[in-house]
Amino acid sequence: MDRERPGNAVTTIHTLRDRHRVLGPDGELIVEVDDDVVDTTPAEGSSVAWREIEVELGPRIDAVPAALADSLGKAGARRSQYPSKLSRALPAQAGPVTDTRAEHAIYAYMIAQIDTIFAGDVALRRGADPIHDTRVATRRLRSTLRVFGKLLEGSAIGAVEAELKWYAALLGDVRDCQVQRRRLADQVEKLPPELVLGPITARTDATLLARQLPSRNALTEAMASARYLELLATLQAWHAHPPFNRRVRTRALIKRAHKAARKADNRLVTALHNRQHASLHRARKAAKRARYAAELLEPAGKPTQAKSNIEYYKKIQRILGDYNDGIVSSRFLWRTATTAGAAAGENGFTYGLLYANELHAADNARRKAATVAANRYS
Repeated sequence: MDRERPGNAVTTIHTLRDRHRVLGPDGELIVEVDDDVVDTTPAEGSSVAWREIEVELGPRIDAVPAALADSLGKAGARRSQYPSKLSRALPAQAGPVTDTRAEHAIYAYMIAQIDTIFAGDVALRRGADPIHDTRVATRRLRSTLRVFGKLLEGSAIGAVEAELKWYAALLGDVRDCQVQRRRLADQVEKLPPELVLGPITARTDATLLARQLPSRNALTEAMASARYLELLATLQAWHAHPPFNRRVRTRALIKRAHKAARKADNRLVTALHNRQHASLHRARKAAKRARYAAELLEPAGKPTQAKSNIEYYKKIQRILGDYNDGIVSSRFLWRTATTAGAAAGENGFTYGLLYANELHAADNARRKAATVAANRYS
């Protein structure tokens, strides 16, 4: 990718979109279905037109709802072979050499994450909010480099893992505020009105928003930096030249995925034993890596075991995520209460109540994680 060379138009894409959004009771997006009629006019060649359906999932939804998938299938929809409109409009190009099933699995998984990162880049520059999906893709790609890095070319990977960590942290600073704002608003809404003393929601939302806006500005500034553009250039280059330095066998892929699973299990045992927040946080990150490794492993071999691991580590990740959210919220509430308790027209009662509820929710999540882990090996 030459960032100094002026770009030339390769095709013009026009999209007529009919958008349908399904929202939950709290107004949060569950799923968005976009019915697109696409017309492309390439710089060279004949124009092409087609119709496609895009399904965008909400931040708390991990898979297309079965009823929606069934309805689309009955209507004649089928999964597209193209990752984007642009890839369908442009002439077919020779893909990179992936000699083994394992190499193809790694390549396909990495490119899926890279495409999501680039799509997020475009959406962020247009003022949309793809923070969650972009952050997850960044984490999945970084996890792949960390778990399977010894099977890849070290000189090609270089400092990419560290750069992905940097970018994910910028996205996380924004996303964490979004999650906490919604979480605390929901918690206040669940309380009986007589227990909500003072402008609790306004105070917590304003405090978190005051953090979120500078974090969003910092993300925007970072996306204009040479550091970020260099990261994108490297990721784009991997489309044509994946970082393989030797033949990758399926058994090596399975070995690395199993190692990630064992590490996650060991960290969870340690965390449930000492009950330290730092240990539980490390266990959650290890479970996430084990889940992502299993997602990559599924098309490469042993799909039954991969699916079992995906389901298990996804559950552990979600439960420990609930634990982490409870701890983070309780700490935020304590700090906020120390200020609000002395302000005119406010007191610390409701903050204390919310604080206790969050600690109780965190403790329940920890116990639930222990139960899920015990059931897996019983």
